[in-house]
Amino acid sequence: MHMIETGEILQTLHMIQEENFDIRTITLGIQLLDCAHPDPEICAQRIYDKICRTAEHLVATGEELERELGIPIVNKRISVTPVSLVCQGDPLPIARKLDAAARETGVNFLGGYSALMQKGATRADERVLASIPEVLSTTERLCASVNVASTRAGINMDAVREMGQIIKATAEKTAAQDGLGCAKLVVFANAVEDNPFMAGAFCGIGEPESAINVGVSGPGVVKRALEAVRGEPFDVVAETIKRTAFKITRVGQLVAREASQRLGIPFGIVDLSLAPTPARGDSVAHILTEMGLDMAGAPGTTAALALLNDAVKKGGVMASNHVGGLSGAFIPVSEDIGMIEAASAGVLHLEKLEAMTCVCSVGLDMIAVPGDTSAATISGIIADEAAIGMVNNKTTAVRLIPAPGKKAGDTVEFGGLLGHAPVMPVNESRCDQFVARGGRIPAPLHSLRN
Repeated sequence: MHMIETGEILQTLHMIQEENFDIRTITLGIQLLDCAHPDPEICAQRIYDKICRTAEHLVATGEELERELGIPIVNKRISVTPVSLVCQGDPLPIARKLDAAARETGVNFLGGYSALMQKGATRADERVLASIPEVLSTTERLCASVNVASTRAGINMDAVREMGQIIKATAEKTAAQDGLGCAKLVVFANAVEDNPFMAGAFCGIGEPESAINVGVSGPGVVKRALEAVRGEPFDVVAETIKRTAFKITRVGQLVAREASQRLGIPFGIVDLSLAPTPARGDSVAHILTEMGLDMAGAPGTTAALALLNDAVKKGGVMASNHVGGLSGAFIPVSEDIGMIEAASAGVLHLEKLEAMTCVCSVGLDMIAVPGDTSAATISGIIADEAAIGMVNNKTTAVRLIPAPGKKAGDTVEFGGLLGHAPVMPVNESRCDQFVARGGRIPAPLHSLRN
């Protein structure tokens, strides 16, 4: 086992026992390009066999590491090559076999029912997109994602328009669960290939045959550290977060290397992201209030989040020689008790969340909106978020849940790590004609870096 200092062990035990620290996920990335076949059933069976063979010991190894190290590992997950790159026909048999493979291997989620459409769509992309509502309403552990924009390619507005319709259809098909299917669907700009977090994880074509990627989590640890420097200047705040992120990432590095060695699979990356849960004491929003805000959404929130995101990166990169994924701070509304409280109090609004996404790791995440929100409005929100990612050369994403039958102020319940959320109001001004234009919004000038 790789050596770790005694002092670090004691600090880690304290973080686990007192501050809700955990390893959020060990995610095994698996390439499926060699499974392609013109017959969808044969392709699906090849995929099932390869996943079950490669991930046979993933869950057992994760549980073994939990027992030996005393570190909670909340999720064991799989990410695969975007299905649209493998599928040559009907994607539904592949979807069913992916879900079956997730059940057989015992993982919590499997990501990669995905399409990369930032510049246009192949026939396979279109087949995958059309199938998403059916797939997410009939599978249990499968997650989907679509990349509609990049700094290099611009924004594919045809895909943006279509995704608004798909999100609405997915919500309707899972209406009995408050639109839960949409919680397993992410729309990206600048999607990364080694993201270990769901629902947006997939194994990019630049990745090796298989790789172990680990996502850490420790908002409670950071908040507790900041309690000791109340009233100090922001220089001290930033330094405190950096030191804390270093400790958190060291543990992630240890778990990743041990899992890699025992499974005989290369170590990929550690994702530094502070991923909250609905549990009190595990909130990114409460880190921001510890800096002096009454609630997340108050003036100063975006600046506080920018400091947090930057300090996490600076501290984490010193603790691991391979940092990747999204790496920063997540702000999913339904999964963060502080965000839930701020949204319920009317302090945190959709527009403020959009501003916050300019400086955090991802985007508009796990936000419930009224069920009568139009597909065009959802597409407009996606376009705005994609523009932030495109212009700023960063990953942004949208995971909206138009909760059927719900109106602003109601509450939706998803359970588990997905939590619960107040239904947030949406600007009622229409953007239908804007969305209907289609085509591509060109890439910014600064994308031409060669």
